[in-house]
Amino acid sequence: MNTRLQVEHPVTEGIFGVDLVREQIRVAAGMPMEFRQEELLVKGHAIEVRINAEKVPDFAPRPGRVTQFHAPGGLGVRMDSALYDGYTIPPYYDSLIGKLIVQGRDRPEALARLKRALSELIVDGQGVETTVPLFHALLDEPDIQNGDYSIHWLEKWLARTYG
Repeated sequence: MNTRLQVEHPVTEGIFGVDLVREQIRVAAGMPMEFRQEELLVKGHAIEVRINAEKVPDFAPRPGRVTQFHAPGGLGVRMDSALYDGYTIPPYYDSLIGKLIVQGRDRPEALARLKRALSELIVDGQGVETTVPLFHALLDEPDIQNGDYSIHWLEKWLARTYG
């Protein structure tokens, strides 16, 4: 049993309508879960992208001082981040600086919300680069739009695109 939450837990929360953190705290406190397994039904589609302070295509860390940060919002959009104007992204840790999670009734709606949310997201700063441009490019790819990709797809796409 893996008793810790995964980075992707907001996707599960979105499609099942369950607050996993709340449930984990309830169980730790000796309380029962508020639902039974058979009551869980998948509803809609959710996508998460990890916003990293990295330079594409080599994914080298690009820490620095954030001079402007604006999180996207709106229906079906969730941004998990601790960034703020003036924050210095340290070079010593994982380069993850935020998670952008979107959900919709189906995959096309979730993809449309992701495209809009990425266009609203601003992370600018001295020396800071992010993976946001990569996600913009990937959303234009038919394979991504259709969900027709595998574990090696990105590696091959990067080789073709950045040669």
